[in-house]
Amino acid sequence: MATEGNLQAPTRHALDWRNPDFYDEAQCVQELERIFDICHGCRRCVSLCGAFPTLFDLVDGSATLEVDGVDKKDYWRVVDQCYMCDLCYMTKCPYTPPHAWNLDFPHTMLRAKAIQFKKGEVGMAEQLLASTDVHGSLAGIPIVVQAVNAINHSQLGRKVLESVAGVDKNAWLPSLATRKFRSSVDEAQSTQVVNGAKTPGKVAVYATCYINYNEPGIGHDLLKILDHNDIPYVLVEKEKCCGMPKLELGDLDAVHAAKEANIPVLVEYAKAGYAIMAAVPSCALMFKQEIPLMYPECADTQWVKQHMWDPFEYFMARKRDGLLKTDFVQPLGKVSYQIPCHGRVQNIGRKTEEMLKMIPDTEINTVERCSGHAGTYGVKKASHAYSMKIGKPVFKAMATMKDGSHPDYISSDCPLGGHHIAQGFEVNGLGSPELNHPLTLVRKAYGLT
Repeated sequence: MATEGNLQAPTRHALDWRNPDFYDEAQCVQELERIFDICHGCRRCVSLCGAFPTLFDLVDGSATLEVDGVDKKDYWRVVDQCYMCDLCYMTKCPYTPPHAWNLDFPHTMLRAKAIQFKKGEVGMAEQLLASTDVHGSLAGIPIVVQAVNAINHSQLGRKVLESVAGVDKNAWLPSLATRKFRSSVDEAQSTQVVNGAKTPGKVAVYATCYINYNEPGIGHDLLKILDHNDIPYVLVEKEKCCGMPKLELGDLDAVHAAKEANIPVLVEYAKAGYAIMAAVPSCALMFKQEIPLMYPECADTQWVKQHMWDPFEYFMARKRDGLLKTDFVQPLGKVSYQIPCHGRVQNIGRKTEEMLKMIPDTEINTVERCSGHAGTYGVKKASHAYSMKIGKPVFKAMATMKDGSHPDYISSDCPLGGHHIAQGFEVNGLGSPELNHPLTLVRKAYGLT
């Protein structure tokens, strides 16, 4: 007998993506109808993203006021609004497994997206936008970088980009780095490995596309913090994109290709006793959750899963080992900090907030809600304006500290989400506090240059 709600922690079933039935559209639509009917009767997730309001508007506008009154062709409008943040599954839904109703909204959306992709319904512009290794390959090339950045930030260039690639002309876009992170890393200052009860004493840094190609400074801040704490590090020898942008498109074959390139490299570091660290939450989540669910039988994938760390997850575990320095010399004043969705889904708790609160004379205002950026969703012409609407409650909550004053800094573990929030401040006239990644804030607090 099914019970109302679920008092147990949600569990995740493996993704049966290699089963031919996974791509059977009729079976998928049947599952969409089942899930939509449950969601319609609950409606707890209405404020999370665009998928649920779209669904409920379809139901409320139907002749029957039930899911059976919605044209099944309109189901895909709901699918198109899901950007795989996973928050409905992790924080809201009372009917996730082990509940008998076995509701997994994000992975059902992923199945539908995979069917769309197989049918050729995802355009080349979207595919290119999700190919971070392709456009990132231009980073570090003299003259080319300056030319690309100039075009991408000119009015004419943005109009062309909007018409050709579907990138909203008003959306913030990252610049390409003049020097890639991977080509500018110094050797670790410490060579002595000191393992703790909870933490390996050496770190292998998975650079991630964004830090390697766009904001290497975040990566260098991480290395400076590791050096300051006498933690030896190495840069992962080689890597491809983690596959998250392709997952969001439903291009599971591309995710498979990324896995085949990354896991054989990363597992060697795991087996050698390294903590593998990714400073972008979405990248860490791919190796902690999505790839392991796609390959539950792959021992190497599970090895990597067990050894993948968020930086602040690692630092706070290091503190519990009595091995983290707390000699902060620079107060930060007032910081408004947003916990990104893919950080929350890792189930590690508020580790970044915990470390920021250790800094003397520093006040933290934490906001735990989606910024609305959601990977490529926040830059597409079809969804940028809506992404700004989703993020507006976050922008407003971050603009004011608990005492009514304004923050000196705004920050998010997700670099793209942070810039989206900064744009939200500008668009809504909420002030212009300095945007810094949490790793940059901690580097400053340590007095490191």
